[in-house]
Amino acid sequence: MPPNSFGHLLTITTFGESHGPAIGCVIDGFPPGMEITAEEIRTELMRRATGQSRWTSQRKEAEEVQILSGTFEGRTTGTPIALVIHNTDARSKDYSKIAAQFRPGHADYTYHHKYGIRDYRGGGRSSARETAMRVAAGALARKWLNEKAGITITGWLAQIGELVCDEHFDESVIDTSPFFCPDASMIGPLEDYMKKLWKSGDSVGALVRARAVGVPVGLGAPVYAKLDGDLAAAMMSINATKGVEIGAGFGSVAQRGTEHRDEITPEGFESNHAGGVLGGISTGQPVEVAVAFKPTSSLRLPGKTVDTSGQPVEIVTTGRHDPCVGIRAVPIVEAMLALVIMDHWLLHRAQCGDVEEQTPRIPG
Repeated sequence: MPPNSFGHLLTITTFGESHGPAIGCVIDGFPPGMEITAEEIRTELMRRATGQSRWTSQRKEAEEVQILSGTFEGRTTGTPIALVIHNTDARSKDYSKIAAQFRPGHADYTYHHKYGIRDYRGGGRSSARETAMRVAAGALARKWLNEKAGITITGWLAQIGELVCDEHFDESVIDTSPFFCPDASMIGPLEDYMKKLWKSGDSVGALVRARAVGVPVGLGAPVYAKLDGDLAAAMMSINATKGVEIGAGFGSVAQRGTEHRDEITPEGFESNHAGGVLGGISTGQPVEVAVAFKPTSSLRLPGKTVDTSGQPVEIVTTGRHDPCVGIRAVPIVEAMLALVIMDHWLLHRAQCGDVEEQTPRIPG
């Protein structure tokens, strides 16, 4: 699989750079017959978009998506779906002063050494701008999963810095909050926290959680196509990700086996520490994933680095940047979760669609 594509049967290939003329993707393997419109894709894009609140980058892209192929009379045809979004608010001049400097914490240094050439404008291909196309593709996957399989996907911000945001979980609050926070009582404290952070010029990391409900038992494979393995790879491919958990994740280190094992009764599983996956295959319980995002590295505070000649320099990154990239990552995590589950649903249907029930199915 080329390094700009992912998926088994449902493959997504993205292209474009942060400050190039456009970004886009090609979705191959999508089933025929589903109704789609550019506007419903844009609705998901605007959830991820910058400039939606004072707590994100103030770059304001129109996010007008064009469907170039793969549909006829408003329905998917089963042929490759090509989507493109033109960049309308890039300010490349913000990066001219640091064109020959490596921003610490960014991919500048590694790109320079790998390719011998790099687009310094906003990080080029390594910019989070690329993730808009994942959200666009994910919008189609989410709709298909919901219509064909009754699967629903929900993501939320669980933590910013030291502030835990989901102790009192109310799903209805998530999309009414500029933080995708499920606890209405935390909106005020989060705003105060972000005001202080913005004033300081520093940044902070975040934890995003997502859950897929209605996933049937049987998705995934035992070794090289594990559902949780593909989920981990998908989440690690998102910019600024530094850790992924499935179910109890790193918390399982401190658990006893008697606590961690999800005991089974005829009425269902008594817990879900496995996060809905056992042996790489879905259990029928909710599939649960958590993703840790590092603090933004583009800061107006001076820092040490070197230039392309290897000389020490002081760097200050100007322009428009997120003080916490994790806020806008919620729709991206949701999209990647949807794309992986849909891919595995199609794989399962192709190989095992005619396998009959072997024992009574345990409720999720």
